[in-house]
Amino acid sequence: MRPVALIALIALAAACTDTPGRAAGTRATSDPATALSPNATVVYVTDGDTIDVEVDGVEERVRLIGIDTPETKKPDTPVQCFGPEATAFTRSLLPEGTSLHLERDVEARDAYGRLLAYVYRSDDGLFVNMEIIGQGYALPLTIAPNVAHADQFVAAARTAEAADLGLWAGCSG
Repeated sequence: MRPVALIALIALAAACTDTPGRAAGTRATSDPATALSPNATVVYVTDGDTIDVEVDGVEERVRLIGIDTPETKKPDTPVQCFGPEATAFTRSLLPEGTSLHLERDVEARDAYGRLLAYVYRSDDGLFVNMEIIGQGYALPLTIAPNVAHADQFVAAARTAEAADLGLWAGCSG
């Protein structure tokens, strides 16, 4: 690996920090003193569970850990029930230019080279992955060893299903 690429990779890994002690589904208060320190900015929302961000001047594709929204752009796959709605919901949470705090789990990247992260809005601490699943726009997707919030995501999906939210109401089967 070339030294410049190695340095960029190390900087990116450092930018995606782990923040121990944050409870799943919690928000920081609106008090700027307790807001999360940003380490990325939204460039584009690709679909309900994948976003493009800028980290230290480098554009990265980020796959939100622990959730799976219906497909809208997967090659050779039809648009799935509630896919467009999930994408629109994620876009409503993460408009272009939104400051984010990204947290890693055990693995930094998936098999497609995407950065894997738990995503928090910096200004209010909203746990985006949890909000998407809790409002019924995603199913839990647990892929070991990235399991830090797996139990919370399953509980949030069960609650959304019981309340008939989002895809639970809009999609049969």
